[in-house]
Amino acid sequence: MKKVDHIGIAVRSLEETLPFYTNILGFACIAIEEVLSERVKVAFLDATNMRIELLEPTDSTSAIAKFIEKRGEGIHHIAFQVDSIEKRISEFKINGIRMLNEVPKEGAAGAMIAFIHPKSAHGVLYEICEKKPLEGNDSD
Repeated sequence: MKKVDHIGIAVRSLEETLPFYTNILGFACIAIEEVLSERVKVAFLDATNMRIELLEPTDSTSAIAKFIEKRGEGIHHIAFQVDSIEKRISEFKINGIRMLNEVPKEGAAGAMIAFIHPKSAHGVLYEICEKKPLEGNDSD
């Protein structure tokens, strides 16, 4: 694991939630995008040493909508950045870790992602993500 990449927070409405994070906490909103495959709209906030990812469901059948219905708004997952997502998934499986995604899929900002099943992680939903290298930037 390279570092904590982001913390995903499920929210009912970005429009209602963003002012708290930007005006009160002082985080800059660096991007908003829709991830069609996950049926969510995502706002990325710069929290200096990592990002906060606000996740608003765009469909009542999305995983985020179901999470909010069952648990309410709040922390949904913690994401760790990895160098080789396929290798990490393989290592987890060899060690008996149950994956929600045994094959990486595309997530927000073009990253490849996979989730570890919370039952294998003591009740916490962890995401691993492999980001595309930025052109001209080897430090990410």
